[in-house]
Amino acid sequence: MTDLLRVLPHFPVAQYANLISTLEKVGLTTSDLLTLEAADIGKRTQLPLLDIKRLCAAVLAALHDDLGVFATSRRTQQSISQVQGQQHGQTSTVPAMPPIGWQTLKNTPASLAAQWQTISTLDPDLDHALGGGGIPAGYVTEITGESGAGKTQFLLTLLLSVQLPPPHGLGRPALYISTEAPLSTRRLAQMLTTNPFFVDLDSESGREGGGGRGKRPSLDNIISTVTPDLESQDHILTYQVPVEIERRNIGLLVLDSVAANYRAEFDRSSKAAATSSSTSGARSFNMGVRTAELVRLGMQLRDLAQKYNLAVVVSNQVADRFETKMPEPISSSIPRSSIPIPPPRSSNVSTPSTPYPRDYPADEPPTIYHPALHLDNQQRFFTGWGDDPYASYALKTPSLGLVWSTQISARIALFKRPAYGRSKYQADDDDIVVVGGGGGGGREAVGMPMLKSWRRWMKVVFAGWTAESGTGLGEGSVEFEVWMGGLRGVGKKNGKEKGTKKGEGDLEESGKGKEKEG
Repeated sequence: MTDLLRVLPHFPVAQYANLISTLEKVGLTTSDLLTLEAADIGKRTQLPLLDIKRLCAAVLAALHDDLGVFATSRRTQQSISQVQGQQHGQTSTVPAMPPIGWQTLKNTPASLAAQWQTISTLDPDLDHALGGGGIPAGYVTEITGESGAGKTQFLLTLLLSVQLPPPHGLGRPALYISTEAPLSTRRLAQMLTTNPFFVDLDSESGREGGGGRGKRPSLDNIISTVTPDLESQDHILTYQVPVEIERRNIGLLVLDSVAANYRAEFDRSSKAAATSSSTSGARSFNMGVRTAELVRLGMQLRDLAQKYNLAVVVSNQVADRFETKMPEPISSSIPRSSIPIPPPRSSNVSTPSTPYPRDYPADEPPTIYHPALHLDNQQRFFTGWGDDPYASYALKTPSLGLVWSTQISARIALFKRPAYGRSKYQADDDDIVVVGGGGGGGREAVGMPMLKSWRRWMKVVFAGWTAESGTGLGEGSVEFEVWMGGLRGVGKKNGKEKGTKKGEGDLEESGKGKEKEG
């Protein structure tokens, strides 16, 4: 029952303290209470069957209330009354309940479709890849990628578009929580004055006397704060954020980035634990504490998203992934006798206090797991990197590990790759080529290969409302670029040519400008 408060944080455990302590000793979980028979639980715990039935009925009622299932209190009250009546030698007077199918849910498919709201990226290609409308409300969405991939630019665009009326936004303010650098108001002002969508809003509002497509987004509708450490972050999310959401009707909560404070806090603790005597125990405790903090943070963000129907978007950092040698698949044709078994331990050798290393008896060979079950093989399904065996880019892994991946509803990965070219304004003697033949041939400077620009892609790794983008940077991913107005997609057919020509044009214009200045 160690997971009872994690599944049902508000369950009244004090009323069943004597039962829960016994259940924890035998290792029973909440799912065991819901799936096993009361007689089976009684055999393992030696507890009264009526008390077990009463606890199971209370857990089921709490789960129904948490899931929003109506007309279940009557059914669970019937079960509890029957148990209590059996304790006092009485029969229950609660009438029989109708079939389970008679129960009504809090949300039906029609009501969910009516409540569906999204925040647009102001680009049709990016919105289409995200499921048709952008980032939905009521979910926790993560945007991950290496430095310079466009994570902050993505978030800044959402801070402005959430203020737009549906279908482009929610018509509500935004709350920006930064763990690294303050909010770039200069960049937001640049987007407002450059993006054609916002410029059209100004012109339509002026022609129609302020009654255009919607009110123009404003920096006054973006509340920002900085959390330099994990303690202040926890205080703000627990106490201040709910108050601001109710007071200002916040529609978007941004946490940029989620990994910064955890890296700083627990890396510092790991270094302190490395100098202590019990290094392995301190590190294990450190990771356990971090896991509990991440689970609590995920629960907080999900509760805020569902309770107030707002979009929670967090950015995450990535780390380099080092390739590990995967074990060879185990063939079923290998006889059991061919598996090497360590020799039995001598009787005169002292037994260590720890159970490792452990020798297996001759009739119990060590368990050998299939390579497909290793994390190195399965992380390609939820990290965004490694699913393409022919990829030429370096592999990355989102920070905070598998634990944090289970706390989010969607993961959007941003990729960047350098685009190289040649400039005729930077050339050595060896880079001069002869153009034309005969006496009219000339010499032209080709230039050394140089970095001209970056190409960026967006990819949906997993999401609860749309399909994934597919393997690698294929047809499902969308190439985009960062410009003065925010983000915009690059056509797939002419994306490469467009990026190349644009890079050459930028170099030529900069060169001409330098010539004029000189």
